[in-house]
Amino acid sequence: MKIKLLGRSGLAVSELCLGTMSFGNTTNESDSIRMIHQFMERGGNFLDTANVYVSGRSEEIVGEAIKGFRSEVVLATKVRMVTADHPNGAGVSRKHIIQSVEESLRRLQTDFIDLYQVHVWDHLTPIEETLRALDDLVTSGKVRYIGCSNFFAWQLMKSLACSDANRYVRFISIQPQYSLVSREMDREMMSLCLEENVGVIPWAPLGGGFLTGRYSKEEPTSGRLSSKVGESSWALRGTELNFAILDAVQAAARELDKTPAQIALAWLLQRKGITSPIFGASNLEQFADNMGAIGWTMPTEIWNRLDEISALPSEYPNRFIAKFARSY
Repeated sequence: MKIKLLGRSGLAVSELCLGTMSFGNTTNESDSIRMIHQFMERGGNFLDTANVYVSGRSEEIVGEAIKGFRSEVVLATKVRMVTADHPNGAGVSRKHIIQSVEESLRRLQTDFIDLYQVHVWDHLTPIEETLRALDDLVTSGKVRYIGCSNFFAWQLMKSLACSDANRYVRFISIQPQYSLVSREMDREMMSLCLEENVGVIPWAPLGGGFLTGRYSKEEPTSGRLSSKVGESSWALRGTELNFAILDAVQAAARELDKTPAQIALAWLLQRKGITSPIFGASNLEQFADNMGAIGWTMPTEIWNRLDEISALPSEYPNRFIAKFARSY
């Protein structure tokens, strides 16, 4: 597996990141630990979890799995969501961050977290307070690097500017939703990340399972896409455009003798600015399928075909810039 540096840091991570949101839920503990070990045997070192995944059970399983080779793993987790039923049981205030990091360290059975990520922007807490608290955690050695997730471009840029102005540690990465069927990041965030050298580690690279080709045009009654709410709801996934994208993915899979999941992941692996797509698996069969995305290169013609059909429509100000802006 290829190794990349995460953003403007010296942190070396594998080109795929193993997501653990299903560990302790749809993926039992035994299979979860086997996935982590097989992932590392294939050269993977990057694991992503969060303190709210399965109410902390995901962190506990990850902690069990990496005992004995903690130094070989780049371990990422998150803070922000509700963890307790009281006014300070959510957000990224200094109080909630300090409380949450201690709880994550205990569940993960480690004394440091490699990448500590703000799960979502907190409108109630000044970003200066959040970044100062995170900077203190890095200084103390409990956290090595910091990142964010699900931010707007202005929120990321405000955070970077605040860090620079106050000499706090910077976010080295962002974890957004990004895939062939979810390219909203292309509007502003991708260009910002390229400009500021912020690593991009996309979640839902298979569109919540849509890009595996398991679903017909009939609304599903089971599985993640049967949800009526959230990013993987059928209302968002089962559109005519998304099915046209899926048709192109399946055609590429037939042409290259790959699976649709492998095609969707490989497209991301070869996209400029992407560091490590985060893939998850409910079982070992899905895990093996996803791992088939590495070790080969998609022909440029096919990559371009997928890029074209999934691209956002031309929008202002890009239309204006393309027509009138000149480089001297």
